[in-house]
Amino acid sequence: QVQLVESGGGLVQAGGSLRLSCAASERTFTMGWFRQAPGKEREFVAAITRPATNTNYADSVKGRFTISRDNAKNTVYLQMDNLEPEDTAVYYCASTTGYSTPSVASWAYNYWGQGTQVTVST
Repeated sequence: QVQLVESGGGLVQAGGSLRLSCAASERTFTMGWFRQAPGKEREFVAAITRPATNTNYADSVKGRFTISRDNAKNTVYLQMDNLEPEDTAVYYCASTTGYSTPSVASWAYNYWGQGTQVTVST
C-alpha cells in the first residue's frame, strides 16, 4: 500500500505563495491534489501523469498553481502563487495504482494522504 505524506502547508497572506510537497513510499503513477474547505465537499485542484506529459487543473487555480513531480524522489509538488482567501482548505494528495489520465474524479484515486492545512488571510 502506498503511503503519502503531505507537507508545506501554513498561513500566508493573500497574494503570497506556498509550495506543497507529497512524498510517496514507493513509485507512483498519476498523482492528484484535492482540497476541502470547511463545510464544503472535497474538490479537485490539479493532477499529473507519469511520465509528466499531461497535467490538469481546476479552472479556479489555472494560471496560479503549478503541479510537478520528481520521480527520483517519489515526490509531487504543488506550487501555489497569488493565493486568495478562497484557497483556504486542507489539501490532500492522492495516487492511482496505474497509468491513467489526470482525472478530476476523487474515485479514480486509490491512495490518499492525511492532508495539510493551507490558510490564506486577507
